[in-house]
Amino acid sequence: MYLDAAGRAPLHPAAIQAWNAAQAEGWADPRGLHAEGRRARLLLESARESLADSLGCRTAEVHLMASHTAGLHGAVLAVARARRRIGTGVVASAVERAAVHHAARFLAGGGPTTVPVDRHGRVDLEAWATAVREPGMALAALQHANGEVGTVQPVAAALEATRAAGVPLLVDAGAGAGHVPLPEDWDLLAVDPAGWGGPAALGVLAVRARTRALPAWPEDEDAWSPGGVSVAAAFAAAVSLEAVLRERAEEDRRRRALVDRLRARVAREVPDVDVVGDPDARLPHVVTFSCLYVDGEALLVELDRQGFAVGSGSACTSSAQEPSHVLAAMGALTHGNVRIGLHRGTTAEDVNRFCDVLPAAVARVRGLSGATGL
Repeated sequence: MYLDAAGRAPLHPAAIQAWNAAQAEGWADPRGLHAEGRRARLLLESARESLADSLGCRTAEVHLMASHTAGLHGAVLAVARARRRIGTGVVASAVERAAVHHAARFLAGGGPTTVPVDRHGRVDLEAWATAVREPGMALAALQHANGEVGTVQPVAAALEATRAAGVPLLVDAGAGAGHVPLPEDWDLLAVDPAGWGGPAALGVLAVRARTRALPAWPEDEDAWSPGGVSVAAAFAAAVSLEAVLRERAEEDRRRRALVDRLRARVAREVPDVDVVGDPDARLPHVVTFSCLYVDGEALLVELDRQGFAVGSGSACTSSAQEPSHVLAAMGALTHGNVRIGLHRGTTAEDVNRFCDVLPAAVARVRGLSGATGL
């Protein structure tokens, strides 16, 4: 049972159908002047027009990237290059994606000016307003919603502060696009098709015409994605976003009810557990909780043995020993972290079965480590 759709959802049927059609008709180089090239170019431009319409911007403002990470990197570097006379400083919340923090560190060496968050993961607006007024700030970055704990950020208020300071705002909507309405106003907007059931081999970055940005890499015919992107991926992303937006209202009601059930049962039936994230202003499909006296990797393995694929914000591999920076910034428990992401195929029966199995799975992992009777 796949319950790890918070970062990468199963492909939407519309995405599969569009991908296959584009592979059949748009396989040629869209730069070609022959009929095959023109067909591929038409599919690519249709995808950009559709994405622009779905995101509420102009077609010329939509840039297709190799991945969501590439889009975030590109946004930070391009704006910093265009505003290099002002400085290379980046303001970011403490719970932004690692990609934003890494890009800021690449620019300035010391990383971004980090703004703290409250216990739900919501940015401190007073500290944010102070940070963006500091000299030398090229860009501010704030996610629309946190994909790890589900909390939706006060983007409109944050944008008001950045506008007053004359600093452009990058909104990372990778977790929320296709699931909740996006902010209407922004300077740069990055979305991730994989999050709504589109292909993972694509990122979408929209840059308002008023925002100064100069791609910070060698010149190419495609200024934002040298060498171009997959026509099939672009077309599948656009078609699947149209589909999930049509379904969004119904899916929102259905999944919020399931998330409410999950949050309530986990808090009630699992001892020493911390259910994190805002209980109300949140994404409709994400639930995250942490279990005291539990090794995160062991719990994920035990749940996998029981037939449940879940995610984790905490490090659970030998290659990444640090706990979740998001949970740490919130002051939440970082042990035994589990993230549930519901998709359009998740049923009430799936949720009930998971909740039935979870308490015994946690108890078993605690028992294996000797953490009993504490």
